Amino acid sequence: MKTFTSKELRKNWIEFYEKRGHVNVGAVSLVSDGSTGVMFNVAGMQPLMPYLLGQKHPLGTRLCNVQGCVRTNDIDSVGDKSHGTFFEMMGSWSLGDYFKKERCQWSYELLTEVFGFDADHLAATVFAGDENAPRDEESANYRIESGFKPENIYYLPKEDNWWGLEYGPCGPDSEMFYVDDRQPCGPDCKPGCHCGKFTEVGNDVFMQYEKHKDGHLTPLSQKNVDTGWGLDRILAFLNGLDDVYMTDLHASSIAEIEKASGIKYGADEKTTRSMRIVADHIRTAVMLTGDAARLVPSNAGAGYVLRRLIRRAVRHGRVLGLKKDDFLKVATVYIDVVYNEAYPLLSENKQFVLKELDKEIVRFESTLENGMKEFVKILDDTKANGGSFIDGNNAFYLYDTFGFPLELTVEMAEENGLKVDEDGFKTAMDAQKQKARENKSFSAKLSTDNDVFASLDKNVTTEFVGYDNLECEAKILALSDGESVVNELCQDTEGTIITDKTPFYATMGGQVGDKGYIKSGNHVFEVSQTVKLNEGRVAHVGRVISGSFKVNDNVKMEVNSILRSSTCQNHSATHLLQAALREVLGSDVHQQGSYQDPERTRFDFSYGEAMTADQIKRVQDIVNEKISADLLVSTDVMSIDEAKKSGAMALFGEKYGDTVRVVSMGDFSKELCGGTHVSHTGLIRAFKIVSESGIAAGVRRIEAITGDNVLKYYSDVEARLDEASSAAKTTPADLVRKIESMQKQIRELNSELESLKAKAARESLGDVTENVVDIKGVKLLATKLSGVDMNGLRDLGDQMKTKLGEGVVLLISENDGKVNMVAMATDGAVKMGAHSGNIIKALAPLVEGGGGGKPAMAQAGGKNPAGIDKAIAEAQSVLEGMIK
Repeated sequence: MKTFTSKELRKNWIEFYEKRGHVNVGAVSLVSDGSTGVMFNVAGMQPLMPYLLGQKHPLGTRLCNVQGCVRTNDIDSVGDKSHGTFFEMMGSWSLGDYFKKERCQWSYELLTEVFGFDADHLAATVFAGDENAPRDEESANYRIESGFKPENIYYLPKEDNWWGLEYGPCGPDSEMFYVDDRQPCGPDCKPGCHCGKFTEVGNDVFMQYEKHKDGHLTPLSQKNVDTGWGLDRILAFLNGLDDVYMTDLHASSIAEIEKASGIKYGADEKTTRSMRIVADHIRTAVMLTGDAARLVPSNAGAGYVLRRLIRRAVRHGRVLGLKKDDFLKVATVYIDVVYNEAYPLLSENKQFVLKELDKEIVRFESTLENGMKEFVKILDDTKANGGSFIDGNNAFYLYDTFGFPLELTVEMAEENGLKVDEDGFKTAMDAQKQKARENKSFSAKLSTDNDVFASLDKNVTTEFVGYDNLECEAKILALSDGESVVNELCQDTEGTIITDKTPFYATMGGQVGDKGYIKSGNHVFEVSQTVKLNEGRVAHVGRVISGSFKVNDNVKMEVNSILRSSTCQNHSATHLLQAALREVLGSDVHQQGSYQDPERTRFDFSYGEAMTADQIKRVQDIVNEKISADLLVSTDVMSIDEAKKSGAMALFGEKYGDTVRVVSMGDFSKELCGGTHVSHTGLIRAFKIVSESGIAAGVRRIEAITGDNVLKYYSDVEARLDEASSAAKTTPADLVRKIESMQKQIRELNSELESLKAKAARESLGDVTENVVDIKGVKLLATKLSGVDMNGLRDLGDQMKTKLGEGVVLLISENDGKVNMVAMATDGAVKMGAHSGNIIKALAPLVEGGGGGKPAMAQAGGKNPAGIDKAIAEAQSVLEGMIK
């Protein structure tokens, strides 16, 4: 077998398939879009499900990629040699293109020619057949034809060699194994045996049937192939390792943990497990936070999983003596070293990632100490009372008060021989949620609970007339108070009104819904948001300001024209923006998402690199030129086929009906769009790009403003410029020169300050050579100073170490009521057993501090200057205990 680095493995995988006509589709966000019912992308094929189910992929029928995945269902196993919560799947797919013959041949070539496997040591399993589908002789024959030995083909039952969902596309799969003949076993040994003889290296899934709801199978018209290989495990196997944490995916981070903790990886089972957990969980936290979704820790959904991972890493880091900065250094290794090429978005989001990790670690550490004390009390009380379970209310108390995820409490309880009443925890959680629901605002309820109208007759629908009108007469068809359908809404009541007609645009396609009023004489309902419901209904959400409203009331609908106008400006500008981007960056630019409200527009688009300042300016200039040209904005309703033939742009992945609206702006822009727009581009007035950034691999985001918001933007800029000029005591025209002058002066003053601080530190130290003592042949200088900061102590330490020649220096200073400590040891002293980090660990508690470091240098801070003298006095005995 050949050996590979992780970067080489990814590169070889993609190149192998590109040579065979495949297109690298790249990786998508780790956070699932929700279409498959899971929180994260847990398999390489998951994002491609619509295309495996028959939808046409825009890049063709032969695809490949390396996709990051997150699985936390077996988080309790993380800490052994193989499990991790983040992993990468190397995949390739045929969407109705090649099938078993080519797939089997290419898998053999990949194994033997690329990875260097000996063909005699390869085995494969195929489907043995059952009452619904025949034995997969075809795959077996193609495996043998490609080069597998006939005696190494094994027929296994459906539970081993069949892929499928509850119903839909399904079919046999064929797994490939490396056979280690050195592992003795019986004559019936085959893949699946736990003796270690067979190691799975890859899997080919042949989707050739459709399973119907009654259970019977019929052949698929489009037969697909899904191939998946786990990068982490195959990397370890190719490099002769049985521990994925020894591969280059983790080696640098493990080394960082070793350095910070002073503990060797593999020294003992407990600390090694904690090292693996810290490495894995910090890696997954980095990947989720630096992902296109820019996930942040929270108490719900995917954010809760992220919080759980970080907090579990922190708890295991405490076992190793890790501090916050140590976790951030481990995170930086993954960003700068391990995944800098494969996931460039991590580098772009580096500061965001480190900031979020920093905040979460600080947030948890601030309560962890007290929470651990409470946990110990609960633990002791439970044991004292002869209990075997920690009460669910106590577990919830730890969660609610100290931020302990339930899983963390369960894990700590198991370490102490107890279990947790998880049902009781859930009961306490549900009780709190019920209280929250009772106090929730009406609009918040509607956003997640808009099925109160589900019982209405399907003929209760709303006609939208808001393209041409901002007012209309309508009739109330239904009312809700947020909990149920009602017949009347009274004054000061929050609720929802459904009418037979509406000029209010409901939030769709990135454009936010309208606001305004519904009136009946002196009775007024203020609409705060407009929501699209099922069955063609439009919900007007808001509050009764005066009077009351009943079902069948005739009302007047009035949209807030100012807000609608601003939203239209932003939406129309977005169309001009996309056309301008394609003109400047090329026709490969495609919309990936958008958002428009009265304040701004946000546009996400496909592009492989950051835009230059010149490109941004050119795009902005083109949009403003088209605004000045006052192009006519026209709308035509036509069939989807006619729209495509006309050249109108559509949003990839969007589902359109048989009839669509095509919005044209002169000859410059033509798009399928159901939103509202200005009548001619001059009404947009002005356009300003305020930011351009990356949000995913190959996806950029522009945020922009229009109309009055542009004027306000420049007015704010001018005000800040005047404020800055006034602070710098100059004019706006001369501000740059004045800042450059001030920066030069600051540098000179800082240099002078450092010189004075160094001089003061030396004077504070005085002549301390008389304080040098000999400890078993090692010189020790331990002395007290005053008013010297940590940088000053390090500089003095270097100087004193040079004067000593060989030995140990310990400097402790009181500075602004706090304590700074630095210990340094020369190479000769280290060889004799001196360890600066352990000296600091031993002495820091005497000044109510903590810290550590390497054998050659360590430092700490403390809160109790009164303990300095004792620490100085104890230094001799601490060092004496180290010297061999």
